[in-house]
Amino acid sequence: MSNNNNDANEVDLTQDIFAALIDNHERQRALCDKLESTKDEAQRKAIYEELKLELHSHAAAEERHLYVPVMQHDDGLDLSRHAITEHHEMDEMMETLDDGRIGQEKWDSTCADLIHKVRHHLKEEEDKFFKEAKKILDSDLQQRLGSLYQVEYAEFKQAHADDA
Repeated sequence: MSNNNNDANEVDLTQDIFAALIDNHERQRALCDKLESTKDEAQRKAIYEELKLELHSHAAAEERHLYVPVMQHDDGLDLSRHAITEHHEMDEMMETLDDGRIGQEKWDSTCADLIHKVRHHLKEEEDKFFKEAKKILDSDLQQRLGSLYQVEYAEFKQAHADDA
């Protein structure tokens, strides 16, 4: 199984939690880049819908299979709380983007804010959260969490694909 495939049904259960998350982070970065560089409004909204499904699927599985296990340790409590707060901030931005009553200017500025927040969050996770979490979670648990994360991510994405 290739872990570069965008098919949510394809799961590489050999990856630990961090490798699986980084694969998804790369997908999110690519969608942000595509969204940012596309000028056509209809295409931008379609790309946004794809990004939204990706972010929701990723966050649901990540919170359950990384943040909660890390949060069970004193050293991981603040790390997890901060990351969950950032997920919530992105959720609020997506709620604004989904509000059909806002004008194009507000949509564009909120979309730019979301892209900035996503990039910030991914960098912070990879540079700080993951390093600390690797100290907290033993390698066997990291491997099991990777499998659990990937299965939940794929199932969530499949279950919510029609919501987009």
